[in-house]
Amino acid sequence: MLSTFLKDLSILKKFLFINFIFFTVIGLFTFIYLKNVQPNLIKKKSSNHIEIINNTVDNLIRLDVKFVEEDIRKFLFSTRFLFQSLDRVIFFDNELNLVGDTDTLDLDPRSFSTRLDFVELEILNEEKTKEITETKNIDIGNNNSVSLKDILFNYAASKNYGIHFTFTQDEFNKFKLTTIKNVIKDDKNIGYLAISENANDIKAAIEERKSFIIRTAIAVGIVILIFSFVLNRYFLKPIKNLVTYTKMIKEKNLKKTNIDLLKLRNDELGLLSKSLDDMTLELQKRISLAENFSTDLVHEIRNPLASLKSASEILQDTNDIDQRIKLINILSHDVQRIERLITDYSQMLKDEAVISTEKMQKINLKEIASSVVDDFNNIYNSKKNIEIKLKSNGSENYFILGITNRIEQIISNLLENSISFSSENQEIIVEVSKDENGRHKLVVIDEGRGFNEKDTDKIFNRFYSNRPENFGEHSGLGLNIVKNLVELHNGQIKAENNLNKGAKVEIIFPATQ
Repeated sequence: MLSTFLKDLSILKKFLFINFIFFTVIGLFTFIYLKNVQPNLIKKKSSNHIEIINNTVDNLIRLDVKFVEEDIRKFLFSTRFLFQSLDRVIFFDNELNLVGDTDTLDLDPRSFSTRLDFVELEILNEEKTKEITETKNIDIGNNNSVSLKDILFNYAASKNYGIHFTFTQDEFNKFKLTTIKNVIKDDKNIGYLAISENANDIKAAIEERKSFIIRTAIAVGIVILIFSFVLNRYFLKPIKNLVTYTKMIKEKNLKKTNIDLLKLRNDELGLLSKSLDDMTLELQKRISLAENFSTDLVHEIRNPLASLKSASEILQDTNDIDQRIKLINILSHDVQRIERLITDYSQMLKDEAVISTEKMQKINLKEIASSVVDDFNNIYNSKKNIEIKLKSNGSENYFILGITNRIEQIISNLLENSISFSSENQEIIVEVSKDENGRHKLVVIDEGRGFNEKDTDKIFNRFYSNRPENFGEHSGLGLNIVKNLVELHNGQIKAENNLNKGAKVEIIFPATQ
């Protein structure tokens, strides 16, 4: 359920919610800790009281001290070193009469009797009285205010009689800790001993812990708020802009979404924005090309389809053998044309997908050209008696950064185009050289009809119209594919007619070391 809830939240809300849960858990543990720290500190201090009481009781019994003012006074003077760390030690006889008080050690012994009035006025507040009686099961009836004598009286009547009993007084910025215990000699109770100590250090320690926790919580809260602002301002908001950008692209929204500011960042988001923008532009370019190409393909297929339809209708109505042969040839020619269009179109789309994943390597342009020329001579020299010659500086290498099979495809398409426009016994020249800038140059020259268009740049358009009669072997995409592959290799291509006859296609590739 929690995972489902978190799934629907934004990153910022997830962050704040997790921190809220964290603070809640820490707050709960802090509350439990503070709730238990005071009892633990009291227990630690009372343990010291118990040890002193036990030692005092041992000394009282060993010295056979009677619980009367004179004996207790002498005992206190003789053993006052036992109580140096304590604020006050009080002795009561079995009748709960005050017989000794360390507050009177430096006073006249007669003051012992006067101290009782003050002891009796040491009243516990109502809350602490309730706490003590509930914790220690001391029954004080309906009286909400008890004195030390009351505590001793109820202690003597409670089930805690015979064991150490500790209680606290918290009033007027004073926090006192008092431990009482009855004194038993020969299985007979002879009096009571109470040790009272100023325990403000306990309260101070608790307040210090509370203050530290509060300061820490405030500091952490401020840090979280600052971090949330930074997270939202510099990370989440840019990501949101990128999401909006992609949605608008998906919806083909023509509204301008500017991510130029994100692209200026030098961090990962800047790199992501650049990559996303470049990818978007590339996808838009490819989509546009595909749409235009599809339109052109439909247009190109429409003509042979119309021809197929007309020829098939005439073929059904004629019995003339010569005409039927002519119509069958037309049908075959148009079928070949459509087949070639579809084949080249599929290959072109495949190339678009594959080329982007292929890696450029250092290759020798002359060696690739020589290999392609040899293959074509083996085919067309015997078929049409067309000779293809390779010209280059034999001792020099022509290294470029490229893809071997794509360079082969460039040269092959150019040679196929030249052969289409060449007659028997003609010659085609493939020349590999360097230009004045040290770039590598590939030139294909034929002796065919040349180009009809004055603007020879048009021949690199898809479905170039100046084609040979044997159109079934060519789709009109060859030179367009060549141009795309050349641009992939950061090259330049141009075409022109020779002065005498034929055509010339020149490609410039950047050289590499």
